[in-house]
Amino acid sequence: MGNVQQISDSELEIMRIIWSNKGSALFADITSKINKQDKSWKTNTVLTFLSRLVDKEMLIVKKRGRLNEYIALVSESEYMTEQTKSFLDKVYSGNAKILVSSLLQQDYLTSDDFAELNKFWNGGEKLK
Repeated sequence: MGNVQQISDSELEIMRIIWSNKGSALFADITSKINKQDKSWKTNTVLTFLSRLVDKEMLIVKKRGRLNEYIALVSESEYMTEQTKSFLDKVYSGNAKILVSSLLQQDYLTSDDFAELNKFWNGGEKLK
């Protein structure tokens, strides 16, 4: 997987649209979904974000006739994994126990969450 670059919140919104569309989307689909989110982004703004995502090797552009299809090179789970690792390294010096302890102390993890994690650790059950 390598080193996935940090992306802006706006770029992440675009990536989420593409990921939710099975990893690829036409420009018109992207702008349509952005407009449904009540964003006031102009066409050039969206094109700028898409261009940056291509430069950061998060997307490639494939010509389909006169249309541009944007295809994710990084899956959502790969991105989340890399960002989690980066956050853990930066904030907790790589110590996951301190992170989990902090989440528990601040009630970010419910007892149901903890029980689900326990099942995962003990039996390899997938997390929801």
